[in-house]
Parts: sequence; structure tokens; C-alpha cells
Amino acid sequence: MSSFNRRFLLLALPALAACGFEPVYGTGGSANGLRGSIIVDEPTTKNSFDLVARLEERLGRAQSPIYGMTVTLTTEEKGLAISGSNDITRYNLLGTAVYVLRDLGTGAQVYKGTVNTFTAYSASAQPVSTLAAERDARSRLMTALADKITTDLLINSGKF
Repeated sequence: MSSFNRRFLLLALPALAACGFEPVYGTGGSANGLRGSIIVDEPTTKNSFDLVARLEERLGRAQSPIYGMTVTLTTEEKGLAISGSNDITRYNLLGTAVYVLRDLGTGAQVYKGTVNTFTAYSASAQPVSTLAAERDARSRLMTALADKITTDLLINSGKF
């Protein structure tokens, strides 16, 4: 069984190379030029602050920016579970980020993308606990959106 796996791997590597597979962070990879080259517009809300912080963590803080990024966030809260006394006990937070990458030299739009995801939190009888759970869920939502933006940029980095 072990030799089968090795044979499969040895046969799969040339197939990947033949189809144009190239690691984005490999030597000459398309993502090498992104690290430290994107400056994200200043955050204006707690959500956008969390998003920008995660983007800078993943893409590096801009040292010599080539690209500027504008991100438009929308979030929506929906009740999921309703108790017998008509109280909402669980909430879904839906988030969408529309982002535009522009060349700082020319101001031209280089890439535009949209990502969305969701997270949830539970409400409790204690308002402070519910508020803490909501804040944590919002922070997790911004982290997930930033990770999706980063992944999309890495996948499409050869296009700009």
C-alpha cells in the first residue's frame, strides 16, 4: 500500500507540472511581488480596523506600495434560533467585502473582487455576555473575509 502511494505521487508530479501548476510563493511565483506592496485605505470602523489588521498580517505592511486597496464592507445580522418565549438565541452574521486594487502610479483599477462568508454567535440572558459574543463573532468575520481576500489575490496575482 505504501509503494502505491509513492508511485502515485511520482506520477502525479509531472502531471501537475504539465498543466501549468506553479506555487504562488515559489521562485518566480506570481505572489512574490504582492508582499509589502499593497496599502489598504485607512479603517474608519472597528470592523474595517480588524479587516485591515489581518490583511497587513497576511500580505505584509506596505513598505514600498505599488497598489492601493479600497474595501467596502457590508454586514447583516439574522436571527437563527427562536426560543419558546419568542427570544432569539442564536444569530448569524453575514459579511461581504467588495475590494478594488488600483495601481498607485496611474490610479487605474487593476483588479476587483467580492468575497463573502458568515459566522454565528449565541445570545444569553446576560447582555454583557451577548455583547462579548457578538464582538468576537464580528472579529472572526473580518478575519475570515481578509483571509478570503488574500486567497483571491494570491490566486489571481498573475493577472495584474
